Amino acid sequence: MQELIKLVTEKTGISESQAKSAVETVVGFIKDKMPGGLGGQVESFISGNAGSVGNVIDSLKDKASGLFS
Repeated sequence: MQELIKLVTEKTGISESQAKSAVETVVGFIKDKMPGGLGGQVESFISGNAGSVGNVIDSLKDKASGLFS
């Protein structure tokens, strides 16, 4: 998540603490809107604790396909 905070700081010119607050707000919003365990997957991915990107994407696809069946 630190990489995302740094990017927001650089792109917007706001302080690191403001960028951290903004990123945490957006991540919280996304987590609340995602069904089931997808929110945790998103947070893990953004935090860099999710393992490989391919595994996360496969997991998200599996869970999302269950929504439509």
